[in-house]
Amino acid sequence: MSATKGLEGIVATTSSISSIVDGVLTYRGIDIDDLAENATFEEVIYLLWFGKLPSQSELEKLQSDLNASSAVPAEVIDQLKLYPKGANSMAALRTAVSSLALYDEEANDMSPEANVRKAIKLQAQVPAIVAAFSRIRQGLEPLASKGYPSIAANFLYQMTGKEPDKIAIEAMDKALVLHADHELNASTFAARVTVATLTDIYSGITSAIGTLKGPLHGGANEAVMAMLEEIGTFDNIVPYINGKLERKDKIMGFGHRVYKNGDPRAKHLQKMSQELGKITGNMSWYDMSIKVEELVTGQKGLKPNVDFYSASVYTSLEIPRDLFTPIFAISRTSGWTAHILEQYENNRLIRPRAEYTGPVNQKYIPISQR
Repeated sequence: MSATKGLEGIVATTSSISSIVDGVLTYRGIDIDDLAENATFEEVIYLLWFGKLPSQSELEKLQSDLNASSAVPAEVIDQLKLYPKGANSMAALRTAVSSLALYDEEANDMSPEANVRKAIKLQAQVPAIVAAFSRIRQGLEPLASKGYPSIAANFLYQMTGKEPDKIAIEAMDKALVLHADHELNASTFAARVTVATLTDIYSGITSAIGTLKGPLHGGANEAVMAMLEEIGTFDNIVPYINGKLERKDKIMGFGHRVYKNGDPRAKHLQKMSQELGKITGNMSWYDMSIKVEELVTGQKGLKPNVDFYSASVYTSLEIPRDLFTPIFAISRTSGWTAHILEQYENNRLIRPRAEYTGPVNQKYIPISQR
């Protein structure tokens, strides 16, 4: 038995939810390009959970169920108000989601029907928690959902208190579609490992959020924006990027463990970044991103991943940088819950082995002789 570092290339389970084959990402067999251009996030949620695109009545039922489940327990909102000022946004989300289980009478009901109801609650309440956390730290009261048919519209309203415009809703919705699932990524694997013990769905999502918090997974888009802000102006791009390349520093937002010929999701967010730049009258972040891509791809052959252009999209929507990863979690909750439901359907405890590399043939030494 020999170990494979990072489990790279190891097939750990079977799944019918999403696939990455020859650089093509599909959800339930539908190409991500097709979904990004045509599907709403709610259609994608239904597709991931139930294996097919919804009919009109099925979509309206899901939208109604999500709106009916969106109110976060008052006790959880009160807890959010007690979090330290400057609390890490992902730590806040992780803690709040974990506490949701305390106020759900079905938390430990493991029937398939109850687990679907809990998936609906989580998908509806995660964006409400992120918006509430954002407002509370500004000294504002959280807002209830406005009952819009889309999570994107409700989230933007609950963040700002203003009715979102069409392009903002479209941009957020597309970002949610593109981030919804991604095969057996680190956070999804963590969720499946957790629920394979037959613990509850809230524990699985809490594990996933904790995993997504890491900068090698969900934090990359935040790091991209930090880099663009550090560069500051267009004229600083060439010396900044060349300096990083010469020092062999990692440039966030480029390359991918799975995609060797480019992330298929990146082009959709690049287009949306450009459109938002034109509408807001501020093309600087988009123009800077294009120049950075030109330099990094030209000199290193690395292509942008989904995180690279999502940074400028969220910034154009006036979303604070430290909420980028929580927004990733809003979207990925759909995939996490789909994988959790799939794991429950045909469960086996996930328990790999480790290759031992420590000392051998050791003996206990009495403490008086040490």
